[in-house]
Amino acid sequence: MDGIDAGLFRFGERSCTTLATRSFPWPDELRRELEHMSRHPDECTVDVLGELDRRVGECFRDAALALIAESASDRTAIRAIGSHGQTLRHRPDAPSPFTLQIGDPNVIAAGTGITTVADFRRRDLALGGQGAPLACAFHAWAMSDPEEDRVVLNLGGIANVTLLPAGGSVRGFDTGPANGLLDAWARRHLGAPFDAAGRWAAEGEVDRELLDACLADPFFRRPPPKSTGFEQFNLAWIEAALARLGRTPAPADVQATLAELTATSVADAIREHAPATRRVLVCGGGVHNDDLVRRLRAALAPATLETTAAAGVDPDWVEAATFAWLALRRLEERPGNLPSVTGASRAAILGAVYAGD
Repeated sequence: MDGIDAGLFRFGERSCTTLATRSFPWPDELRRELEHMSRHPDECTVDVLGELDRRVGECFRDAALALIAESASDRTAIRAIGSHGQTLRHRPDAPSPFTLQIGDPNVIAAGTGITTVADFRRRDLALGGQGAPLACAFHAWAMSDPEEDRVVLNLGGIANVTLLPAGGSVRGFDTGPANGLLDAWARRHLGAPFDAAGRWAAEGEVDRELLDACLADPFFRRPPPKSTGFEQFNLAWIEAALARLGRTPAPADVQATLAELTATSVADAIREHAPATRRVLVCGGGVHNDDLVRRLRAALAPATLETTAAAGVDPDWVEAATFAWLALRRLEERPGNLPSVTGASRAAILGAVYAGD
């Protein structure tokens, strides 16, 4: 919920060309309401949900129109808009599994005149899958190498990996928290939306007892397929770990420990499930956290760590490119999920199509 990423992409047979990109901030009041309702679902009434769905759709519409205008693009040349939507809830392991993304695609299609593809995750859930991570299919299409075992590591609010063996099936799963916990702790103690470049974490010392208490969470031992989100890894989760510890380390030491938690859990997952990995390609907002990248490089050695730019995809725009590509797959009536990743019973065409003009 730190912004709206809009990207314009052209796809070839095995190439992704970035034509234009821009990040748009949420209106402050709307962002605060989205964060509150996602963390207090008991207050998210039907009326509130309906209004948020409309307002988020309007923001997505405006972002698309602004990017088209700024890039001087011919609107009629754009085949589709792929809109993931803003996740309010992701419960793949509930008794009746569900995932909820808002941002009415009718508003986007009507306001832009461009065919819009949305609702990518729920078909996979209907087939018994986790509905996530979906980016693995795009990672495999754009960044696999038949001669090298690779892993694509996305550092968003949650860290997830795509395992791309030189031979064999693609796998992927969420490994645990990444920027989400770091940002939450920074907001509480720095009054800033994030710890810029990880400088505050670099000032702290890792508290090994706290790290062990965090790693004791059963999620880290669960076999894939698995996915998670802020419903589990949030400030309340940090506070529970501190309560088990029975003391309160300095805030900077907690931040350093949370960064080490991400590095350790990612490295442990790769060593267990892809021990032959020689190259890790990293993307997402975490690539700008110098402290976290340093910890990951040390934890993953001797594997090489570099950004996805080495494979031809800008690390800041992999997720936007993913949903543009998934929209293309939907229009071509080709599957967008990987059952080996999500646990779905079969591959499926993902997304619903909302016609433009």
